[in-house]
Amino acid sequence: MSLELGVIGLPNVGKSTLFNALAHTEAACSNYPFCTIDANVGVVPVSDERLVKLGEILEPEKLTPTTIRFVDIAGLVRGASQGEGLGNRFLANIRDVDAVAHVVRCFDDTSVSHVEGDVDPERDIGIVRAELVLADMDTAARNLEKRKKDAGRGDKEAGKLVPLLERVHEALSRGVDVRDQEFAEHERRSLAEFRFLTSLDALYVANISEGDVGEREGEWITRIAETTGEPEWKIVALAGSLERDLAALDDGDRGEFLEGWGLAEPGLAKLVRAGYRLLDLVTFFTIKGVEVRAWTVPAGTGAAAAAGRIHTDMEKGFIKAEVVAYEHLVEAGSMHAARDAGHVRTEGRDSIILDGDVVLVHFH
Repeated sequence: MSLELGVIGLPNVGKSTLFNALAHTEAACSNYPFCTIDANVGVVPVSDERLVKLGEILEPEKLTPTTIRFVDIAGLVRGASQGEGLGNRFLANIRDVDAVAHVVRCFDDTSVSHVEGDVDPERDIGIVRAELVLADMDTAARNLEKRKKDAGRGDKEAGKLVPLLERVHEALSRGVDVRDQEFAEHERRSLAEFRFLTSLDALYVANISEGDVGEREGEWITRIAETTGEPEWKIVALAGSLERDLAALDDGDRGEFLEGWGLAEPGLAKLVRAGYRLLDLVTFFTIKGVEVRAWTVPAGTGAAAAAGRIHTDMEKGFIKAEVVAYEHLVEAGSMHAARDAGHVRTEGRDSIILDGDVVLVHFH
């Protein structure tokens, strides 16, 4: 599983600039709306100090990080749910991601026009959220009409969906996102086929000015948290222009650049960490031949299912997994020493893989 975040927001809020910085790509980026028309996709390796440390201990020929996929989705505008600004194409791209990162413009720059005329983060957040809700209302209404017709022809399953879709539509009309509505687990499974946009979890990226980096970041985070009603950990403040400059540097120069700006880490690291928390993901590591590799799975994944993330044959033929916690392996200094110390445990197919576990899969 690769975490996939859809980068959304109004035009000219810095989405493509941020995308290029994070994904080290060259997506089109210009000062006019709809510069991005098709969704750009960047597969980004996830920095993990634990993988580096395992490389130092085990000395493999190859270290392979896990990845995150960023999907740069073209800017939404007022009326996108009704097709304005190529809205239908843009909204369709959002439906396929795991979560969204909503970029909010929090910087003034007269050289970069604003589709609404001026910078107003609260207004901009409201526009995008309203368009997603309106699009979902349309989805609910269309499917409700179809299910009513099917139920009238004797389709019992369609009949069960009618009151559920009516509830969804009514709550959406009051501005309640699908993810915030209360459902039984079987109802959520039934609604999954409709891929409601507001069912997706969301992060907010405050694209701030370079002058606000550091001490004022917290002010923007608090402001957007109050506007959205979301906890502050779901808001990431960064300066897209700095991230762009950082991405252009060689690895050896990035540390000095970050230190000069008083930054402990790149914006990517903060965004990835928030994304992992949002989707409740964990990272485990495997040792196979000359390679040590990181993998991402949802928290609560069993050993056999985690093996299936590596290869489907490993899940089908799963026998057992030898597992050692990252901390214990580092403390022992080698797999052999970890075994001698009794830190390597044998797990069955349903045993839960924990964040940082180093796993050796046995299969036939």
